[in-house]
Amino acid sequence: MELVHSTENVSKVSIEHGASIPYRAAYLMLEKILASIWPAIILFGMGSNVINIVVFLKSGNKDNVTTLLLSLAVSDFVFLTLITPSICGYVIRSLLISYSLPFDVSILLFLLYWPAFTAYDLSAFISVSLGVMRCACVAMPLKFKFVFTKSRTIKWVMFLAILAVSLRLPVFTIHRISWRTDPQTNMSSPYLKGVNYAYMTRINDILNRGIVIYILYITMVTCVAVLTFKLYQASKIRRACTTVLSKTSDQAPDKPVTYGLSSKDIQVVKSVVMVCLIFTLAQLPFLFLSSSRLFRPDFGNNQRLAYLFSILSQISLTCSYVNASINIFVYYSYNTRYRSVLCALLSVKLKQ
Repeated sequence: MELVHSTENVSKVSIEHGASIPYRAAYLMLEKILASIWPAIILFGMGSNVINIVVFLKSGNKDNVTTLLLSLAVSDFVFLTLITPSICGYVIRSLLISYSLPFDVSILLFLLYWPAFTAYDLSAFISVSLGVMRCACVAMPLKFKFVFTKSRTIKWVMFLAILAVSLRLPVFTIHRISWRTDPQTNMSSPYLKGVNYAYMTRINDILNRGIVIYILYITMVTCVAVLTFKLYQASKIRRACTTVLSKTSDQAPDKPVTYGLSSKDIQVVKSVVMVCLIFTLAQLPFLFLSSSRLFRPDFGNNQRLAYLFSILSQISLTCSYVNASINIFVYYSYNTRYRSVLCALLSVKLKQ
């Protein structure tokens, strides 16, 4: 998801080699398309996460799942808010080429980029925690049912926030605002200065784009597999029980006896599986880029591959924006409590 790296290198390659570089035409076309799409995704995501926050607060923050979902909505909202200046800079650079700013557009593009993706890291940690906690509760309910209390979950989210910031500390030191003077006009203007860029981004590549992302991804895929298997088992048991009861009575009871997961548990597991699955799919382009950078560190710097790297980076960024924006559909489809509270709020607004 390194827009910083790809954007700077594409600019250099464009100046040095013009239109002869491979993938240049595809990159320029994609840049204009995304400059039109990204603002809509960001605005929708910010609005949907505000709705999520309000609904979860109204529904009563009583269990660990609701606490984590509320925390996820907050971190997604912070991510989309902090990345907004970068989107504005991207739109200006892509669509408003003739528009002149009194400062370096890189300030918009990159100053809050790393803080924004620190919030996205927190969302990733929370999503993985959702999967792990639900997986443990479903796989070993008697042992873990009362382990993940609300207070412990809040403390865990606070720890995850500190962890996310700590892991990104190296790249926080890269960018700083400085001033330069135009010799022709003798006017000073702010610009974004990079310090220890190569060294700090290499640390970030190994730590966050290497070790951390693989741990998160493997854990998430494992949790999705276990929860999906448990859902399959639960549906199989429910069908078997319904079949047995219908054979032993003239009419099947209104509420058939079930074993294993209750209807409420099944809905919760389904919503968690969908949130985790969306995260897993959204991370695939980023995982590909991370693997490429680890095995070929010059991928982003290679002049022949600069535009290809940028295309893949922008696809990865798009997936992250969508991932932070569409959970509202999952909650509405699979969380009956969320749906009832949201409908109640909407009915009140319509009456007013």
